[in-house]
Amino acid sequence: MEAKGLFAVSGDDNQNLVISLTAKQLNPNIRVVARCHDLKNMEKMKKAGADAVVSPTFIGGLRMASEMVRPTVVSFLDIMLRDKEKNLRVEEIPVPESIIGKTIANLQLDKYPNVLLLAVRTKDNWIFNPPEDYLIKPENVLIFMSTPQERQELERIFSTT
Repeated sequence: MEAKGLFAVSGDDNQNLVISLTAKQLNPNIRVVARCHDLKNMEKMKKAGADAVVSPTFIGGLRMASEMVRPTVVSFLDIMLRDKEKNLRVEEIPVPESIIGKTIANLQLDKYPNVLLLAVRTKDNWIFNPPEDYLIKPENVLIFMSTPQERQELERIFSTT
């Protein structure tokens, strides 16, 4: 059985680059997430095969700036992710075959009070707040805000629709 994912998180960008490259050579289908300390190395890591490159320093800086200019949004996101009672999450659901060719309206999401369809990821683009008449395609990924329980319910319903 092959690994589905790998984190390249050593303290050295060159090592993370080699880890990413080696992992992709051994298993082209593996998802590689690499840590990058120096922003100038981000593009190199992507070229070496990393599917995602994360710079903790850069993300920390963005967080600090967001705290300064959008403190209410940051507070909302923190509570959403950490509140044990509300337990809302931003979830992704790859499109199952059963809903390909249907519209957003056909999904009848209004039956689920704690489910909000935020976006659809296409091959090349994002469609934020997709219109009711958007036709769902095989390569789409649906991005919802929901409870984990409602996500499971949606997956169950989508698989039987």
